[in-house]
Amino acid sequence: MADTPHPARGGDGEDDDEPSAATPNFPGFLFGQPGGFDPSTFDFSQIDLNQMVRMLSSTGPVNWEVAGQTATWVALEGRPEPLVDDHDVKQFEELVHAAQTLVVGETDLYATFSSPIRTVGPQGWIDLHLVALRPVLEALATTLGQAMQQAGEDPDVDAELSSAFPGLPSGMPMGEMLRMLAPALLGVQAGSMIGYLAQHAFGRYDLPLPTGAPPGGDEPSVVFVVSNIDTFEDEWTLPRDDLRFYLAIHEVVHAAERSVPWVRARLLRLALDYVSNYEIDPMAFEREFGAIDPSDPSAFEAITASPERILGALQSPRQAVPREELQRLTSVIEGYADNVAERLGNRLVPSFGRIHEAMLRHRVERGEAERFIEGLLGLKLEREHYERGHAFCAGVVERAGPEGLNRLWDDESMLPTATELDAPGLWLARIDLPD
Repeated sequence: MADTPHPARGGDGEDDDEPSAATPNFPGFLFGQPGGFDPSTFDFSQIDLNQMVRMLSSTGPVNWEVAGQTATWVALEGRPEPLVDDHDVKQFEELVHAAQTLVVGETDLYATFSSPIRTVGPQGWIDLHLVALRPVLEALATTLGQAMQQAGEDPDVDAELSSAFPGLPSGMPMGEMLRMLAPALLGVQAGSMIGYLAQHAFGRYDLPLPTGAPPGGDEPSVVFVVSNIDTFEDEWTLPRDDLRFYLAIHEVVHAAERSVPWVRARLLRLALDYVSNYEIDPMAFEREFGAIDPSDPSAFEAITASPERILGALQSPRQAVPREELQRLTSVIEGYADNVAERLGNRLVPSFGRIHEAMLRHRVERGEAERFIEGLLGLKLEREHYERGHAFCAGVVERAGPEGLNRLWDDESMLPTATELDAPGLWLARIDLPD
């Protein structure tokens, strides 16, 4: 059954139509105003910081209310959530049930039969990922929040800031102010990322997002963002039934892979390891933002509008290992999914070749979506990474058949090393050796 669509969320109750009289210069999107939100054009000089601090105080590293409202406005741009037609719900359910039987026959991953099916609009995708991405985003926010506070703990900067912002609470150090504002600022960035992804996502597994919704971990599900799929269909003039069956196979294969407990756990563990190892180096922060006059309110604007600059200033050598392991794991995941989809699609989807090429183009031309993921994880998957995983899986199938490739999921130790990824024969030799 489709999730009940609902319009973009505004503020609370009767405040939805008008900004609060107590905060006339506060960001309009927080009160349901149309027009969306662009951090690069947000004029921080017009904010009463004392009121902002009071309203945006948060007990956690990310203000998730701000994140949710930002994501909605970025994704929908003030428009209502697109409705999901009952016919679309029924068709996707039928296609998924057929795809599950086929995928289990190819993979032996029976757990995919229990994956729930959801047909949603962009808001439904947002609601799912605000929860599923929370562990990684909160770990990232904790690291960045500490960095922002440490970068601001300078008496000279504090004096300049106090004179530049009359509304700053008396005696509050810059570091303390940044600590209090960080959850809201990071909520804006998290919401912007999730909202932008929701504009383009076809399902849950377009990108190798490291999700981990509590309790009990991130359970796989099969999700379709119908309005985005329909736009892609129109742009590429693709047959509707063929495209939807292709996407059903794609989602089901990825849900099958995520049904393997060690795959979910390893993705999340590596992502947490990466974002937790940003190095809190005030000198690097100063080198990146030193040209910004701290007495100029646009200093805050530059920091808010350029999260990748903050991340770049805080990267550390300790991130190299989890970055490489994430790229290798996701290359294998995507290569395996493509291999299974090709085996099924070439037999059962008449226009498979056209759709597959369109999907490959879509995959490497996502622009901002890829930038967000690279900024979050340092994980930039280019066509060569997908092709590397695809070549590995094709090489294994050529030598040992699909059954040999399916041994990938037996145990975490089956993940190929960097050398084996380029030489599938070495991987086959290793997994067949006595323990």
